[in-house]
Amino acid sequence: MLPVALTIAGSDPSGGAGIQADLKTFHQFGVYGEAVITLLTVQNTVRTDRVEILPAELVSDQIRAVLEDIPPAAIKTGSLGSAEVVRAVATALATFPAPLVIDPVLIDKHGVPLASEDAWHVLREELLPHAALITPNVPEAEAFTGLTIRSIADMRPAALRLRELGARDVLIKGGHLDGPPTDVLLTGDSWHEFRAPRLDTQHTHGTGCTYSAAIAACLARGLKLHDAVSRAKNYINEAIRSAPGLGHGRGPVNHQASWR
Repeated sequence: MLPVALTIAGSDPSGGAGIQADLKTFHQFGVYGEAVITLLTVQNTVRTDRVEILPAELVSDQIRAVLEDIPPAAIKTGSLGSAEVVRAVATALATFPAPLVIDPVLIDKHGVPLASEDAWHVLREELLPHAALITPNVPEAEAFTGLTIRSIADMRPAALRLRELGARDVLIKGGHLDGPPTDVLLTGDSWHEFRAPRLDTQHTHGTGCTYSAAIAACLARGLKLHDAVSRAKNYINEAIRSAPGLGHGRGPVNHQASWR
């Protein structure tokens, strides 16, 4: 059967991030994509002008409709917006068996908040315990743990802290640190590092969404977590390297890049 993955995230009308990026990524990995929209944005590669969060009940109804008819083999979340929406997602997925990948999106590429402070708290307390994997970047990991991360070595205690908060496995992305981007994965009792060359480009819009969607797609295909992260890392690196150069600001990556 065709693998199925679900994204629960916001909409980016410019197509570089959010559910649009997730669905393109799912398709590229040979996975049927479903999407539950949590918020609408008015944005392009230059700016974000508006964010409208959908009612929590509407988000719950979308999830219920999907799960009862075409149940996914993996789920990822992106921007959720409000505490009420986060709580609705946590409740809807509490007993669903598919692995959940949480991309804890706090702000967008233009510095506009996509989650309230209350939403961070509810995500940490109520949604994180359901996570098979959480994929924060360095600022997000610092926000959730209260720890300072200045090096790859600092990423390990932060990952352990995120596990204490409830996540089964943790991937901290190191793109905000100096040097070649290195991501640290804690899975089971094992540590793994995934490195890539730093590419000189401004076209990185939607990298976090795309990376986590690629991991979810690989999990939906039945890959083990280490292999899923490895293939997703190769894909996002190639997607950045071959970015099509669209827009006048932070343009999108190439979602048609090869992941093999």
